[in-house]
Amino acid sequence: MRIGVFDSGIGGVNVLSCLIKKYPYNEYIYFGDTKNLPYGDKTKKELFKLASSAIEFLISQKVEIIIIACGTISSTCYYKLKKKYDIPIYDIISPTISYLKESTYQKIGVIGTKRTIESNIFNINKKNIIMHETPSFVPIIENNLIEDKKKDIIDELKLFENVDILVLGCTHYPLLKKTIEENLNISTLDMGEILSEKIKIRNGSNYSCKLYFTSISVNLIMNIENILQTDYQIYLK
Repeated sequence: MRIGVFDSGIGGVNVLSCLIKKYPYNEYIYFGDTKNLPYGDKTKKELFKLASSAIEFLISQKVEIIIIACGTISSTCYYKLKKKYDIPIYDIISPTISYLKESTYQKIGVIGTKRTIESNIFNINKKNIIMHETPSFVPIIENNLIEDKKKDIIDELKLFENVDILVLGCTHYPLLKKTIEENLNISTLDMGEILSEKIKIRNGSNYSCKLYFTSISVNLIMNIENILQTDYQIYLK
């Protein structure tokens, strides 16, 4: 099966990695719009235009399904995009919301971009939900500054010290998982892992992975190497 995945940058590669582990014998085409990141501070109109461009590129690569591996796009444009295109499109947030609704968690924390938190998409009628914008985290992650900014990250997340689970509501944030869990003793929820468990994809017989980015840097390559423990090819789009 030929599967398309897209995000603003490196975050969706975390989702891609989860999918490859679960369904290793497929052809994966990834598009990362690094030239236009971060997406979290863009208008809905801008996001829809950028997402449409990404989807049309993936369609040109003859993918059979498309996964929106971006919390910001998923929370603002998903239904509009799904209506616009005939190809099956899946978002990253819906499986996590279903999981949370079925869970026994009483106190849930959510971190995400400005647009994701503003969308109120994680307001699932649970009694205690704390939602918090963390716009500085994406640049920190993209520029490999997690260790340098560790104190700032920890300080910003101290309000979540008593939650049952912290939802990483942006696909970049799994790269902060170790820092969060080791320094704040908080359990985290990775939307990519939830998606890969809930989505039903048939396994093919051959593996390939092609990554396309609108800009490529040393930091990007380093992040990909840390995330993807498998073969891939990378291209400038």
